[in-house]
Amino acid sequence: MTGREILHKMKAKAGFGSSASDTGKGKSKMSGKQITHGFHLIKGKSNHAMEDYVFAQFKQVQDKELGLFAIFDGHLGHDVPDYLQSHLFDNILNEHDFWTETETAIRRAYDVTDKKILDKAVDLGRGGSTAVTAILFNGEKLIVANVGDSRAVICKNGVAKQLSVDHEPANEREDIEHRGGFVSRFPGDVPRVDGQLAVARAFGDKSLKRHLTSEPDIAEEVIDEDTELIILASDGLWKVMSNQEAVDLVKNTKDAQTAAKQLTEEAVTRKSKDDISCIVVKFQRSFLC
Repeated sequence: MTGREILHKMKAKAGFGSSASDTGKGKSKMSGKQITHGFHLIKGKSNHAMEDYVFAQFKQVQDKELGLFAIFDGHLGHDVPDYLQSHLFDNILNEHDFWTETETAIRRAYDVTDKKILDKAVDLGRGGSTAVTAILFNGEKLIVANVGDSRAVICKNGVAKQLSVDHEPANEREDIEHRGGFVSRFPGDVPRVDGQLAVARAFGDKSLKRHLTSEPDIAEEVIDEDTELIILASDGLWKVMSNQEAVDLVKNTKDAQTAAKQLTEEAVTRKSKDDISCIVVKFQRSFLC
């Protein structure tokens, strides 16, 4: 077994995923709360290597438990999402005001991480990545941040609510043009920044960066007794499934890993050709009192 294969097995055990077909699960260690997570990834039909990466892990920090969940959907290579998987949460948690001014800390960490990626462009290449990160505080509060079109959805009492923002070029055309760029609208194609990128915000993409931003949208949600589940997924899922359809498919599936697998396989059935990555976090409602 090569060193790379050993590292991959270690990552999978720790709650990372990045290969042609990866899957995994974990659970909260907090007493009195039953919260589980599962993830599943499927490689798309393209000839390039898998460009979706996930992070899913419960982490004990001092006397608190953090649930750390993220989807990174790369483009023009896998090096940027791989870097994000290894560094973004560390950068967020290392911000001095993470516990007191969490939103400010997340914004700063996104910016710092993007600058480091751009500085390492010789090694990481010309590509980039979307990101959606979700931090669960003691099973009671959720903070979601995102750039690009990977999405986070929460389900309460069977109703889906999107917590992230799809950063599509058509919706941010004015800002892109103000920075000196343009949004193409070719027949049969989606709007693209400078005729190239189908998202208006991303990490990396050094050649387009003056017309892009890595500024995240951030949302906060209270986890209460009505909360059933959270879904994080790349656009390979959301291109073929609405938020409510995704929730309806898995809201009665008890096992989070099985739910994530159901969602990715349903996306393939619906003819999604893109890489697909999905994390499901399940809440046992009777424990949330």
